Amino acid sequence: MPQHEDESSDEDYDPFCKQKKPTSLKTAKRTQPAGDYNEANIKRRSLRRSLNIELASCPSSSSDPNESVEAIMMMFDSLRRRILQLDEKDDTSRRADLKAGTLMMQNGLRINSLKTIGPVPGVEIGDIFFFRIEMCIVGLHAPAMAGIDYISAKHVGKYETMAVSIISSGGYENDDDDTDILVYTGQGGNSRHKEKHDQKLERGNLALMNSMKKKNQIRVVRSAQDPFCNSGKIYIYDGLYRIEDSWMDKAKNGFSVFKYKLRRESGQPDGISVWKMTEKWKANPSTRDKVILLDMSSKIENLPVRLVNDVDDEKGPSYFNYVTGAMYLRPLSKTKPLQNCNCPSVCLPGDANCSCGQLNGGDLPYTSSGLLVKHVQMIYECSSNCQCSQHCRNRITQKGINLNFEVFWTGDYGWGVRSWDPIRAGTFICEYAGEVIDERNMSMDEEDEYIFHTSWPGDKILRWNLGAELLEEASANVTMVESLKKLPIVISAKKSGNVARFLNHSCSPNLLWQPVQYDHGDDSYPRIMFFAMKHIPPMTELTYDYGTRGAPPGFNGKFPNSCKLRPCLCGSSNCRGSF
Repeated sequence: MPQHEDESSDEDYDPFCKQKKPTSLKTAKRTQPAGDYNEANIKRRSLRRSLNIELASCPSSSSDPNESVEAIMMMFDSLRRRILQLDEKDDTSRRADLKAGTLMMQNGLRINSLKTIGPVPGVEIGDIFFFRIEMCIVGLHAPAMAGIDYISAKHVGKYETMAVSIISSGGYENDDDDTDILVYTGQGGNSRHKEKHDQKLERGNLALMNSMKKKNQIRVVRSAQDPFCNSGKIYIYDGLYRIEDSWMDKAKNGFSVFKYKLRRESGQPDGISVWKMTEKWKANPSTRDKVILLDMSSKIENLPVRLVNDVDDEKGPSYFNYVTGAMYLRPLSKTKPLQNCNCPSVCLPGDANCSCGQLNGGDLPYTSSGLLVKHVQMIYECSSNCQCSQHCRNRITQKGINLNFEVFWTGDYGWGVRSWDPIRAGTFICEYAGEVIDERNMSMDEEDEYIFHTSWPGDKILRWNLGAELLEEASANVTMVESLKKLPIVISAKKSGNVARFLNHSCSPNLLWQPVQYDHGDDSYPRIMFFAMKHIPPMTELTYDYGTRGAPPGFNGKFPNSCKLRPCLCGSSNCRGSF
């Protein structure tokens, strides 16, 4: 399961202290044998050259703050997942989040490093974080563990501390049920490693008191339990607040604590309120209004797929047959047998005897919590011939969807898809289900708006492996790109399909598609699976890049007119204008 930082410590722990010796990215890799000293040195020098090149073109230098934050976050999580994958093979420490954060911070891969009062460029209200270290590298909240972040500001000839952000994470007795009011408990006196005592008016407590007097804005991050990890938390940036009042109170342990009443600034987009709304819907789906259909899948999916219109009177999409996977209309040429591992229970990282692991390049493609580690040319999941159980971590996509989806009416560009759940980067979303088209029988005049075909991956997708590639050879991604270009598969969801047929295009998508094999041996016609490229808050539309004009390379038949250029309405700052 994912590992999370200790939330209850009130120490100003900072693993990125400038006095510390910078950590080479090489430390994230396993120790080389003494006999490989020269080769290891060559790789180390090559790695540092590659890192310097990446720094020179670091995405944090983008003119669009949102793109910068997104790129840095993707780099961090890519690096974290790869470190975790390597550590699992050696059965070493699992604190991959702190390892990745330390490497990035000490090598200058961070943004918004100057503390400021007010909004942080590129961080939007409602953005979610699964590790506190993520908030450090984007400049939302600098301390890796302390709940109060503050700066020293000069006022009337003297310096005073002023609070810039707080995290309400459950380490203290906070009252956070109200979406506009937060009663926050000060820091100190509650350490698990020291004797408990009354809180003192110092450090963060003093900064909050000064901020109340000066009435400056404070960024507030709230937290909630990760619905997919009992021991995990998710942090939600809830926007700007001001402190209205402060007083002393008695905590449950009998010691005195500071209390601060904060009120959310009006006119801001919804933050934690969206989270609480979707949690209410999941607990009681009947509370979701404007529902046209309770389950479009007619119970063949693991969870209901709801059809919703809270815009106008549109009644629903045209009829189609709901299916959960690809439908092959002609026999496939089985160029190789199905994979067949002999693992007695589940496939384990680093097991040289696991044939499925070896087929995937020696690494299991998913983390222990089921997240995609890297975007690769092909993933081979365990097949029906494998001896491992259905609980094997190499059986992710074949188990179907595990998210609460709703298909909703956008009003401007048809139907779209969003989830009631928070979605973590690397999470499996769904398969593109439909009829795998025989290119020999395609008609140029056939209108089909529900076509999937492979295309050149966009720049954003090519950057998704960037963090992992900091630990590898610089050219590791070239082969993957070339192989994806050669997939001739075309899938039509016009007559038969699933929720994926409603995924809209965006030039700045939050999903990527990944070829996966597990039920046949023809690698030219894999199943197309979608995964999250980034952390996606609840009720955010799910999109992928449809690609550019033309048939996929290797496709020999006629291509339908519906795949010609169309005007793009995604509204992204990187919008190409058409797709």
